Amino acid sequence: MESSSVTMKDNEVLECIENVTRNASKIQKQVLCEILTRNAGVEYLQRTGLDGRTDIDSFKKFVPIITYEDIRTDINRIANGDKSPILCSQPISEFLTSSGTSGGERKLIPTTEEEIERKSFFCSLSMPVMNQGFPGLDNGKAMYFIFLKSESRTPGGLLARTAVANFYQSTLSRNRGSENELHSKYTSPNAAILCLDNYQSMYSQFLCGLCLRKEVVRVGASFSFTFIRAIQFLETNWSLLSNDIRTGTLNPAITDQLLRESVLTKILKPDPVLADIIDAECSKKSWKGIIRSLWPNTKCLEVVVTGTMSQYIPTLEYYSNGLPIVSSTYCSSECFSGSNMAGDASSNVEATINEKAQNKLVDLVDVKLGKEYELVVTTYAGLYRYRVGDVLRVAAFKNEAPQFNFICRNNVALSIEADKTEESELQSAVEKAVMNHLSPLDVNLVDYTAYADTSTTPGHYVIFWEYNVFNGGSITTSQVVPSWVFEDCCLDIEESLNSVYRQGRVATKSIGPLEIKIVEKGSFNEVMDYAISLGASLSQYKTPRSLKLGPIVDLLNSKVVSNYYSPKCPAWDPSKFVM
Repeated sequence: MESSSVTMKDNEVLECIENVTRNASKIQKQVLCEILTRNAGVEYLQRTGLDGRTDIDSFKKFVPIITYEDIRTDINRIANGDKSPILCSQPISEFLTSSGTSGGERKLIPTTEEEIERKSFFCSLSMPVMNQGFPGLDNGKAMYFIFLKSESRTPGGLLARTAVANFYQSTLSRNRGSENELHSKYTSPNAAILCLDNYQSMYSQFLCGLCLRKEVVRVGASFSFTFIRAIQFLETNWSLLSNDIRTGTLNPAITDQLLRESVLTKILKPDPVLADIIDAECSKKSWKGIIRSLWPNTKCLEVVVTGTMSQYIPTLEYYSNGLPIVSSTYCSSECFSGSNMAGDASSNVEATINEKAQNKLVDLVDVKLGKEYELVVTTYAGLYRYRVGDVLRVAAFKNEAPQFNFICRNNVALSIEADKTEESELQSAVEKAVMNHLSPLDVNLVDYTAYADTSTTPGHYVIFWEYNVFNGGSITTSQVVPSWVFEDCCLDIEESLNSVYRQGRVATKSIGPLEIKIVEKGSFNEVMDYAISLGASLSQYKTPRSLKLGPIVDLLNSKVVSNYYSPKCPAWDPSKFVM
């Protein structure tokens, strides 16, 4: 790292991180005691029998580990207008809505006015850390796609909106020119981010990103699927964007007046040379490396590719020609839990982790290298020993603080009878099949999801696959993959699943052959569109890895172009089976 790449401000932030990680145990205890002191009199803690005590031992003794269902009644009371201190001594200012795509139904997570300042602080930690890996990253602009959705109100009048909307529609985010604001160097003007029409917002964000292409040093979006969706948008609309840049006029489809004024007066000017570059690059048969071609100074992609989203890595590498992929923060609707590449920086959560194997709680600093845990948090806004649902693996330590890899959501994806296949297990099985049978043919799995079909006797697992082929550098869906390849994929997936599943296939015959259904190009984009039509946010959308019977299954079934079954039973050795 060049010595000039870390400014005095960066050094102060890095010193803060060093201090927090060296004193992780002490700081976690201080934060927990502060939360308990503030909220000692709230109704929820009184119900647990804590009776005003604020010591950690009493907290661990009396306060149970909970899920959202355990406080749903309390949340509903607040949403319906009850202003008494039910969960938090401070007034609940609004609710943050979870995406609803990783665990099913969207949840209402309470938050307070002061939380936005806490989030801004955590965001400020990430850039100095990223500058260590990518010197000069803070000297350019980010073309980072942000999409908001219309907010709603609960019966009691409280706002209910996504965490992304909460952050970017706040006063701090509207004044992004502030020296202390992390996101002060986006290519997109506020009007483009705050526009609620996804088409107009994406079009304008691309237009501004292209006009400022030489200043762009990082590109990305919250999740990898959102970024890939943006590139697909560019594939469809590049000629319109090029025309706007060539003529200095704005597409009449952009009707938002604030957005038009912002783009026309601040960014868009006639630039025939740039338009020629866009035409030359985008008209090529192959879009391999298109990100480097259009934004030549880009140092990295900033997207989440952990857990089941790792399957998008080949597509991202294709479009970027191998740019490094990073994610600056680890956060959820419940809280900010860490700064990536820096160890844990989450001083607003209780450091208790649920060890997956023994289902027991351990403190943050007591986790073991290589072990998997489920995150449990306590927050200022009224969540106490709350199971977030994320499974993490300890990868290393920075001083006292553990560094985690995100593994998956802790939920059962598929089940027919006694079998229980988790999301991470299904992901690993799919990745193995793709690696063994599709990758040698330059076939890329675009996306997948699955459900347990119990309409047949016996029931069986069904996996919807959308794929394309990297043919001479270009992407095509016309190349035919032999049927035996997909049949081998079915069997390979079954071979990778747990022994209970394989026993059901081989011994008890309670599970039928696994089925792969190939869907037509764009099917998973339509699934995303459907989710957004029901209120999901484009910025927070994640493809669900398991489905229940309903509209999405019906939608995907209507897109099926072929289907394949496992040609035989997987291997199962009863002598190695453990109950």
